[in-house]
Amino acid sequence: MDPLLAAIDVPALSLQTVSGLVASIIIPFVFKIIGAIALWIVGGWLIRLVQRIMRRTMSIGKLDITLIGFLLNIVSAVLRVILAVAILGFFGVQTASFAALLAGAGVAIGAAWSGMLGNFAAGVFLQLFRPVSVGDIVSGGGIIGTVEEIGMFAIIILSADNLRNIVPNAKFFGDTIVNYSSHPFRRVDLFAQLDSTADLDKAIALLKKAIQSVPNQYPGKPVNVELLEFNERGPRLAVRPYAHTEHYWQVYFETNRVIYDVLGSNGFPVPRIPVQMLPYA
Repeated sequence: MDPLLAAIDVPALSLQTVSGLVASIIIPFVFKIIGAIALWIVGGWLIRLVQRIMRRTMSIGKLDITLIGFLLNIVSAVLRVILAVAILGFFGVQTASFAALLAGAGVAIGAAWSGMLGNFAAGVFLQLFRPVSVGDIVSGGGIIGTVEEIGMFAIIILSADNLRNIVPNAKFFGDTIVNYSSHPFRRVDLFAQLDSTADLDKAIALLKKAIQSVPNQYPGKPVNVELLEFNERGPRLAVRPYAHTEHYWQVYFETNRVIYDVLGSNGFPVPRIPVQMLPYA
């Protein structure tokens, strides 16, 4: 072959090779990049749509704002990871090993943060089922007091002695929860010990009449004063007024005072402690 012709044909051959390379590799790759960008944009729009729907739904349920934001961030992160894996699969990347790596990382994180995740899950259930609300007087997790805050990982309770108790949500939710504020009134359980020589009917009548003057009792629920039991001192009365929930302790203390005043001012004898007879040696 003429060297001059060969020199002329080489550029023509190279141009044909380059154009074939562009047609078979570069152009499809560019289209894939464009498709991946479009998929990322559409996927991001769908993720934001899901977030808006979830935010609206959870706002209707009156969940805590902090909890709503935390849940939306978690959902957004998970969906974006799924979207990234889908885009990698679109480029032909084998995503099985990548998904297995993510699953292993999730298991490791879950094992390391098992306690925190348990507290978080309990906080979600506290927000969903609402067994207690801020301002309620409750008993749970070994603490009795007023709920100040229900957080994502702990509940804050102010006890009667003005101490701030931070109880992990898992401990609180896993314990028996008593909500003293669920109903508008509570029964106050008190007792009056009488001497064995006391006039039982007179004591009951006087106590019923006197306790009516104690304020903040629940209307329509008269006080119960009944014979509860006999013991070595004499009859023991159950004294049970019903109080508005927010005035429970006021009714409790004032009723105790009335019991003392009534029995003392009407000459009821002080219950005697029986003398224990010692056997002869």
